[in-house]
Amino acid sequence: MIVTLPANIYRYVWQESRWHQLVLVGLTACVSLLEVAPLELQRRIVNDVVKHRQYWLIITLCGVYFGAVLIQGGTKLVLNIYRNWVGESAVRDLRRRVHFLVTDTSPASSGSEAEGIQASMIVSEVESVGSFVGGSVSEPVLQAGILCSVVAYMIHVDLRMAAVVILFFIPQLIFVPMMQHAMNRRTRLRVRVIRQLSISVVEGGGDAVRDCADNKRIDRVFALNMGIYKFKFSMNFLMNLSTKLQIIGALAVGAWTVLNNQLEIGGVVAFVSGIGRITDPWGDLVNYFRDANINEVKFALVRDAVNQEAVGLATAA
Repeated sequence: MIVTLPANIYRYVWQESRWHQLVLVGLTACVSLLEVAPLELQRRIVNDVVKHRQYWLIITLCGVYFGAVLIQGGTKLVLNIYRNWVGESAVRDLRRRVHFLVTDTSPASSGSEAEGIQASMIVSEVESVGSFVGGSVSEPVLQAGILCSVVAYMIHVDLRMAAVVILFFIPQLIFVPMMQHAMNRRTRLRVRVIRQLSISVVEGGGDAVRDCADNKRIDRVFALNMGIYKFKFSMNFLMNLSTKLQIIGALAVGAWTVLNNQLEIGGVVAFVSGIGRITDPWGDLVNYFRDANINEVKFALVRDAVNQEAVGLATAA
């Protein structure tokens, strides 16, 4: 007996892996909180060197730094392995469902079109959807947690430098969603065009009208891919430019505060290092929402095929 798939990908995540997702969120919280420890230790080590304190204290702080990095890295290692195990379990489940359709297809849905859809699903679409399941909850929680932890630490170190960083970060909140929406729209179209192309290939060529239509689909995929690349790399350029402006602004304000004895040099070093720790989780969040959109479309295609076949098999029985 085949079980129908839920309405959207997040309901499927909850149905298949809710307890695993809770464990992943717990591990994610630990990794997020540990993110600021190296920044604070870096600040203290630099300040102790500048103040010419006892060298044994520097060695001790370096040892603590190594321990913090080791704990954080080990926790993240466990998180990544566990997350991918959850994802691969979802891939296996979806492949079994689709394989059932291939081997026990009802007469109502047999034919080249059904075979093309099933081949496309079992080869590529379920791979992407299932892999997304593993990080569907923990990934945004992890990256948002790191982002919030580092920003909070920056505000604690120096509010003026934090204000400069936030000021140069705000434009990204405007252009990133706009450009991401444009990429998402093209990605959804690309998935549907490739699905139609797969169906046509399974049905076989030789017909001039069909071959012409396939060539147009191939050209359409090419145009959509190039549009995606243009938006993607333009967005990366603007995000990198924003990051460099954040560093320049932090150095300018930080140097002024150090020269006026309002901040120690270690705070500036930790601050600049923290900017890099903001850039990575922000970029990962952008990638996550792009992948979420793509996999929602793919899951809908798999869901419709599986549920339609389940109804057909139940009716035939």
